Amino acid sequence: MTLTHRGRARGCLLGLAAGDALGRPAENLSPEQIAARWGRLTEIDGGGTDDTEYTIFAASLLVRHGHALTSQDVAQAYHREIIPLVDGPMKGAGFSELGTVQALRQGLQPPLTGRWHRHGWSDGLAMRAAPYGVFAAGDPDEAARLVEVDGRVSNAGEGILGGRAVAGAVAAAMAGATPQEAVAAGLGVIPEDSWTARSVDRAREAVRRPASGSGEVAGRLHEAVVVRHYPWTDLAPEAVALAFAAYLLGEGEVEESVVVAANLGRDADTTAAIAGALAGAGRGEAAVPPRWARQIGPVEGRCLPVTAGRHVLEVADELVEGA
Repeated sequence: MTLTHRGRARGCLLGLAAGDALGRPAENLSPEQIAARWGRLTEIDGGGTDDTEYTIFAASLLVRHGHALTSQDVAQAYHREIIPLVDGPMKGAGFSELGTVQALRQGLQPPLTGRWHRHGWSDGLAMRAAPYGVFAAGDPDEAARLVEVDGRVSNAGEGILGGRAVAGAVAAAMAGATPQEAVAAGLGVIPEDSWTARSVDRAREAVRRPASGSGEVAGRLHEAVVVRHYPWTDLAPEAVALAFAAYLLGEGEVEESVVVAANLGRDADTTAAIAGALAGAGRGEAAVPPRWARQIGPVEGRCLPVTAGRHVLEVADELVEGA
């Protein structure tokens, strides 16, 4: 069956939302804790987190501005659509996004808004990078350029590189690349000597070696890329490497890629969302398990009220039309 651009776009964002929802209860847990609680986490129970809502927000920027998107456009959207609706603390938002809101409230402009706080390296950009790959399907360099425009508002350094890697990989998957080719495309839009690139390379090596079971693979991956001494799990180099590894281990199949990512723990909603986006872009909407797809409804806007009522499938259609 020949996949259409629309089918891949819908598969990408639906896979992302499913991964976000599946990984949500496993966030910040270790593989051992997940195994003790669920055996193997395979079923969605409830909706996703800020990953899906920020993805919808990012897509709306592309629909409005297309290839002409600027960091100032993104900052103005924060001022117009996010900050006025934040009543008290943002619920579920990542550290980088919280820091961005604080910086914008103080009158700072990008790129200082992404450098002012301490969390520029977070995976907040990587979690919402998929729409840029959908919009620039087949052009990893343009997808990476666009996501960096967004990222300068909220991230810096490795946080931006993580977003570039995901956007580039999704753009390649949207054009029919194999998982190996898509991961290579993601690496192709970031410096070889970056922390993110080194982490992905170590993850690729870990999944190439034969293993006696999933527990051995998980342990090997954690040893290769996890920063155990750091108190939070949303490091972009780590999250992107785990997500790419899950995508490779799942051989590009949506359910297996997402399940592997969620069961690796750490920032599980984000890693499973990225793996789902990549696999969905490669295999299309029909490849997302129907039992998962039925549970993905319009988002509630718990983190970003402006996104309330939006469904990832209608957002995917808008991206295709805009592109």
